[in-house]
Amino acid sequence: MISLFDLFKIGIGPSSSHTVGPMRAAQRFMASLGHAVEAGHEGTRLKETGLEKIGRLRVTLYGSLAWTAQGHATDKAVILGLGGALPHTVDPDLADDIVARVQRTRHVVFEGISVPFDPEQDLVLDRETIPPVHPNTLQFEAFANDGTIMGRARLCSVGGGFIVSESVTESAGYAQPDVPYPFTSGAALLKQARAQGMSIAALVMENECALRPREEVEAYLDEIIAVMMACIERGIAQKGVLPGRLKVRRRANALHEKLCAHEQSNARSAHAIMDWISLFAIAVNEENAAGGRVVTAPTNGAAGIIPSVLRYYRDYCPPLPPATAQQGMRDFLLTASAIGGLFKLNASISGAEVGCQGEVGVASSMAAAGLAAALGGTPAQIEDAAEIGMEHHLGMTCDPVAGLVQIPCIERNAFGAVKAINAASLALNGDGAHLVSLDQVIRTMAETGRDMNQRYKETSLGGLAVNLPEC
Repeated sequence: MISLFDLFKIGIGPSSSHTVGPMRAAQRFMASLGHAVEAGHEGTRLKETGLEKIGRLRVTLYGSLAWTAQGHATDKAVILGLGGALPHTVDPDLADDIVARVQRTRHVVFEGISVPFDPEQDLVLDRETIPPVHPNTLQFEAFANDGTIMGRARLCSVGGGFIVSESVTESAGYAQPDVPYPFTSGAALLKQARAQGMSIAALVMENECALRPREEVEAYLDEIIAVMMACIERGIAQKGVLPGRLKVRRRANALHEKLCAHEQSNARSAHAIMDWISLFAIAVNEENAAGGRVVTAPTNGAAGIIPSVLRYYRDYCPPLPPATAQQGMRDFLLTASAIGGLFKLNASISGAEVGCQGEVGVASSMAAAGLAAALGGTPAQIEDAAEIGMEHHLGMTCDPVAGLVQIPCIERNAFGAVKAINAASLALNGDGAHLVSLDQVIRTMAETGRDMNQRYKETSLGGLAVNLPEC
């Protein structure tokens, strides 16, 4: 399985594969250079580190990363990462100032050491070369003053903030820890649940507790929930225009005011709950588009779906005591992580690899399973909910207008959240028996992604990205 600590990452927007992953990759490369010559003769530390010998850094972005570098803030993420920033700790409010300083001084500062890097010259967007392993590939190079190469690394950002070396296969890049109840398919997950007489959430919790103390797992789940809820509130509170040349106006604040006004009237519509669900998702994804703090769930582009459905469970499902509701939300995320891990292992959660079915589709499937679990569904019903959630996102393209994670991404999260709730409801009203299995729909998603034209896989070269005038 893939741990929930890997699947749910706290970071900044607007993209997990194009912002979070590249930032982590850049920081990792710089750290490797700094440690390269730390140990001197007979184990003594040299006064001069590898970083101090660098005369120039060069970063080359390929494929989807190159085509959407500005819109997805990949250029900004690389600069921050070269300076040692990490997605879960960087202050979003200070990020632009850090980037501006690097652009002005033409140096990054990593662990107190200034290293030459001119973004205009040394950040290369290669839109011609087709990377051999993954469309989201970065190459990092460090040169000495005499031009000799000091270090080179080629890393792939494979979705959800995951990064792996290009030299290994994607599956080999994932740590497969020893856990008491391993599973790599939906069928194996159901078999484990039946054999142990455990819920999926309990099974996943036992696996997580084999890797770290239960208190740490519970604390991380509660932190993820808190960050998701805070992101909704922050998104609702903000006004103004999102960054980028589209000048998209934030809608969450005005929508919230209208919904609150409607609740005070006698003319409330039966479908008003759908508007609240949409509001929660829109609020998160507007924050993501603005570079705010979000949780990859499992990606940034689809970050609004799970928080929205989680909020729906907390606020609109049958009233529960606070402690019971909190455990329900933990079970929601534990179950969702199991489903997301299956997609990650057996298909992809990268829009650049399989289109938006791998982002919004997977998030909707995860949310459907999580909600079904929190509402007391059986393992079979949960697997059914996850299957329904993905089946009706198959073939969804990723065609962000102007390379920005705004149109159609923000509204798409609202629809994904509503569809997740519908999927959970359909599954809970059945007995868990269904013709199409989760494993079959995962395999179909992977095949569909491979067949999809590259123009519709996060390159902004097809679909709405070319048919909507940017003026």
